[in-house]
Amino acid sequence: MLIIFDLDGTLIDSSTDLAISMNATREHFGLERLDPKLIYSYVGNGAEVLVRRAMGPGTPEDRVREAHAFFLRFYRKHALEHTKLFPGVREAVLQLCHQDHALTVLTNKPVRISFDIMAALGLGECFGRVYGGDSFPRKKPDPVGIRTLMDESNLDATQTLMVGDSAVDVQTARAAGVR
Repeated sequence: MLIIFDLDGTLIDSSTDLAISMNATREHFGLERLDPKLIYSYVGNGAEVLVRRAMGPGTPEDRVREAHAFFLRFYRKHALEHTKLFPGVREAVLQLCHQDHALTVLTNKPVRISFDIMAALGLGECFGRVYGGDSFPRKKPDPVGIRTLMDESNLDATQTLMVGDSAVDVQTARAAGVR
């Protein structure tokens, strides 16, 4: 069985570090801080969409690009200050790993940051592949990531399971014909 996990909100709670990083970005650009819960409601479609939403409607595209670059630099430095595994994740992942399932991660978070977080939290060795929002030309909910993982594993949709926490994860699984 191929089991594809989302990262943020599924395996890890990164909400505090994401909110701190986004608010640092807003402050850098002279904007007021946002409620962390509002910021986390913007998570799921990748960092660029998070930044675009948090910077507010009508923000010029060049400003969004600058804010996105600032956000990524800041977040890379602070991604592990408060991020932690959800309770029971380590035990569940280890059990699945020892049952010989192919475990993978498909996230819209940049792949390098994803690898670093997983390694720091002790999950790296159980996941054969990790793909991020910058691994393919299109992010979730496009099914390219799931289809690539199935092809690389020589498994089809009937042998694949997507585990996630958001509508984006459900849309991605459905688009690939996966449960």
